[in-house]
Amino acid sequence: MSIQQFVDDQELVNLYIKGEESALATLIQRHKRRIFSYIMLTVKDRAVAQDIFQDTFFKVINTLKKGQYNEEGKFLPWVLRIAHNLIIDSFRRDKRMPTISGGKNDEGEAFDIFSVLPMEDKNVEQSMVQSQVRKDIRKLVELLPAEQREVLMMRHYYDMSFKEISEQTNVSINTALGRMRYALINLRKMIEEKEIAVNF
Repeated sequence: MSIQQFVDDQELVNLYIKGEESALATLIQRHKRRIFSYIMLTVKDRAVAQDIFQDTFFKVINTLKKGQYNEEGKFLPWVLRIAHNLIIDSFRRDKRMPTISGGKNDEGEAFDIFSVLPMEDKNVEQSMVQSQVRKDIRKLVELLPAEQREVLMMRHYYDMSFKEISEQTNVSINTALGRMRYALINLRKMIEEKEIAVNF
């Protein structure tokens, strides 16, 4: 096992800038799953996600080689921000807006944002009802404003802290918290309007 596995991100960045090419490979290996999952969750197209992932690291490499990296100690949020901007550019080119509610999990199954809903032992009928509730909620998530939807996905899907969310979306922690609060308020309102029976 390479000793680089035990080195923090900032030190790996410094090593790469000094010419240690393998340091970048270690960084990519360390973070590729989370970065690719974020891109895939948003664009919902594997080919497009792979292109954006590659473009992200081309930009990372160019920035590092030009000596323009100054995000000390914040490598992952910095890379996610680059990916986020490239995703936006991609949507603008294609003139389409993302719906951040689907995507696939690691097993290739459709991702369900509210898989966190409690699942006690249920009979078949109860399981079917619970499944329908999740589908209904997933549709409601799509109706949220994009900024609220984004924060809710980052918090529930990635289990990102509000500090990480604020860094990646370039807003204050209070703004991220506010967006999450309004997302939940709006979801509750829609659930009540649709009379969906769920403990939420």
